[in-house]
Amino acid sequence: MHKAEEIKFSAGEKVGKVSGLLILSKGAEALLVLAHGAGAGMRHKFMEEVAEKLADRAVATFRYQFPYMEKGSKRPDSEAVLTASVRAAVATAKKYADSLPLFAGGKSMGGRMTSLAAAKEPLEGVRGLIYFGFPLHAAGKPSVNRGDHLFDIKLPMLFLQGSRDALADLKLLKPLCASLGKRVELFIVDGGDHSFHLLKSSGRSDDQVLEETAAKVDSWISRLSK
Repeated sequence: MHKAEEIKFSAGEKVGKVSGLLILSKGAEALLVLAHGAGAGMRHKFMEEVAEKLADRAVATFRYQFPYMEKGSKRPDSEAVLTASVRAAVATAKKYADSLPLFAGGKSMGGRMTSLAAAKEPLEGVRGLIYFGFPLHAAGKPSVNRGDHLFDIKLPMLFLQGSRDALADLKLLKPLCASLGKRVELFIVDGGDHSFHLLKSSGRSDDQVLEETAAKVDSWISRLSK
């Protein structure tokens, strides 16, 4: 286990302070600002395991809570509050990153809110965006409308997506990524659902999948950090 330092920071004047967890081990080569999904906070098992596996690969992480999750509410904040929180988290992480290359992204909603924030105004110091299960549409309602803003982002982007993801039909996501150009890469977790969970019949464990996912993130970040 890697030691995580708890940090409090302001997510905006109207919403007050929220919590963050920084894993910045010796020898870190980059720092990823990592937002949680809609239904679970920064201490969720998925978030914990991703942060641990990235730390093993010298990628530091700064996980943080959105205001509603900090208050114990199940109802997400407005888009304006969520994107402002992303920007505040990036600014906070930048203070601890020193000279480390900075990246941002998140799980599901957290990744989408990071992308919306970056589309509205560049995130200072961020070199690329990483999405762990981008929620392209609601379950059972295939659409690409949630991806329209991605064309306003000039940064490199990495999509990590399960082939069974009910929130991102690959028949829609693949052409979307292709139309976004060479700055975008799509890594498909074969057999994975929205959280990269596999069926037992696959013969592979969730831990193996997260190892492969972390390895992909590490190699992608390393390439962009040079």
